Amino acid sequence: MSQSDLPIAQPFLDYLQFQKRYSQHTVISYKNDLVAFFKFLEDEFDNPSLTEIAPSFVRSWLASLKEHGMESKSINRKISALKSFFKYQLKQGLITSTPMTTIISPKVKKRLPKYVEEKDINTLFQYIEFPDTWEGRTDRLLLELFYNTGMRRAELAGLKESSIDKGNSTIKVLGKGNKERILPVSKELMSSVAAYIAAKRKELKTFDAVQLLVSEQGKKLDPKHIYNVVVKYLSMVTTIDKKSPHILRHSFATHLMNNGADLNAVKELLGHSSLAATQIYTHNTIEKLKDIHKKAHPKA
Repeated sequence: MSQSDLPIAQPFLDYLQFQKRYSQHTVISYKNDLVAFFKFLEDEFDNPSLTEIAPSFVRSWLASLKEHGMESKSINRKISALKSFFKYQLKQGLITSTPMTTIISPKVKKRLPKYVEEKDINTLFQYIEFPDTWEGRTDRLLLELFYNTGMRRAELAGLKESSIDKGNSTIKVLGKGNKERILPVSKELMSSVAAYIAAKRKELKTFDAVQLLVSEQGKKLDPKHIYNVVVKYLSMVTTIDKKSPHILRHSFATHLMNNGADLNAVKELLGHSSLAATQIYTHNTIEKLKDIHKKAHPKA
């Protein structure tokens, strides 16, 4: 079965894209999960119809994924995709019951989010030399935006000049589910953004007038390029294993918490829909306090 050959799922995928307004990345992930599931049913259970799919078929698929070394977090995402798919079929009246009712998600081992130490962030912006070229200036600004706002890679790639409110020192971000949020930024960062916009008009012959950050050719930055820039510069200042735009988001949140920020405020800045997603950063703060106590207290 090819990636494009899944007519049974297409109405559901259209629903996700056009009614639920899910991102293209999420829709593709759901599609890939469904393609893999139905390919398994085709191979193992002689291609049953929707109404014939039993909970045991789902469990067999999940067990095969586990046997091949897939982590619980990834398996849970696939369970979520199947639950949404069968719930949609139920609403459409194509099935009378869902095989997902008795499916239990495996427990995920909680891992503290990795982050860059504050001293390493200071090194990045105070001592690392960025080339005096358009690329160098763009690289520095995108890193500053990531660390100062905690925005996601897709959010930064989609930033428009119209998102910038210089008078109020805020940036409007379009997040997951097309939810907008307003992020306060420092006067210093706002000045850097304003200087970048002015330089764009002065130095580039042609450019995308809508996008904030553009390449030397004046085009919207490719998400892969943004990722590579972050990896390149973080590699200069930190030895942590994982380096990515999301690590800068974790660093933004962790440093706020370590410096006494209110949890609800951090939740709003990150654009989390629930406080549960934000609370993991309190664990980093607790670990930081433990470390300080261990180093400073004579009886520790």
